[in-house]
Amino acid sequence: MFDRIEEKVRAGERLTPEEGLYLYQEAPMDRLGPLANWVREKLHGNRTSYIINMHLNYSNVCAVKCMFCAFRRDKGEEGAYEMSMEEMIHRVAPLKDVPEAEVHIVGGLHPDYPYSYYPQLLSTLKEHYPQAHLKAFTAVEIDYFAELAGKSPAWVLANLKEAGLGSMPGGGAEVLTDRIHKKLYRDKMGPQKWLDIHKEAHKLGIRTSATMLAGHIETYQERVTHLVRLRELQDETGGFLAYIPLRFHPENTPLRKLNFMDSEGVLRQVAVGRLMLDNFANIKAYWVMSGLDNAVKSQHCGANDFDGTVVDERITHMAGCETPVGVTEERLRNLIREAGREPARRDALYNIIEVPVAG
Repeated sequence: MFDRIEEKVRAGERLTPEEGLYLYQEAPMDRLGPLANWVREKLHGNRTSYIINMHLNYSNVCAVKCMFCAFRRDKGEEGAYEMSMEEMIHRVAPLKDVPEAEVHIVGGLHPDYPYSYYPQLLSTLKEHYPQAHLKAFTAVEIDYFAELAGKSPAWVLANLKEAGLGSMPGGGAEVLTDRIHKKLYRDKMGPQKWLDIHKEAHKLGIRTSATMLAGHIETYQERVTHLVRLRELQDETGGFLAYIPLRFHPENTPLRKLNFMDSEGVLRQVAVGRLMLDNFANIKAYWVMSGLDNAVKSQHCGANDFDGTVVDERITHMAGCETPVGVTEERLRNLIREAGREPARRDALYNIIEVPVAG
């Protein structure tokens, strides 16, 4: 069957869900990785992109509980925190003179903050750092903000865009099936609403990312269903910038007894995503979750992006993640060169803005 799949990929034909399932269950990695790499090099050559960015997780106080989350806390619970505006302004200060830097803003669904807090957060940061791109708020947060405001998600998105929203991250998708929703995160919105909110964002010209959080209780069939649903929305809107496969970290969650996805599983996720998502230009190796070594290997299994400096990420690290809390730009470039690739700095919309001279 792999021979037929390879013929279709090289001819530019779309793979079926049945073929996607075969790639997950049976395809040999020594053929799957190189085929995904062929597609990657056809689109991007030898370049691997990266960005200078930081994460701003404004609070971990959250009104809902999800089985896979080690980040959230109740207000007043040990480990709970809320950043003040002044603290957030101070945290972003290192990016003050960095053109096209990205601030990635997500947090818990805070039970006490009014809707007005969120556009104020964006406008305040934009006032202090007009050159920064604010990539903010998952679809789950947008849904919650709409409830707080008594408005539609489309109204909220337009209002936040006016306040400085540049693009949206892809978190909250988890695995886009009703079974996973009911089992693991029934207190927050389900798969269809996640897709609907991204569709609304795309209509408003707000580009977004797409993720899949895998390695817990999902089946391979459910992973394929997830990829097909992303592919269908991308066909409709073209608004997704990138697909980002995320590796579930079970430590410090109610699912801590589950096995941790191994390196081959991480690379297979990247490769299958590259082959099934034929209408996505960019596949990101999110090194915070995959590990730096796997992110390097991913550059030959379909990934063309290495994320960025990712300073001060908290959500995954509170789940026991042992990767660094941020890396320097120099180290990123060296890791990309270690993969045999040419580093190229990008902006938040994946436009290449600088190709460093080796040295």
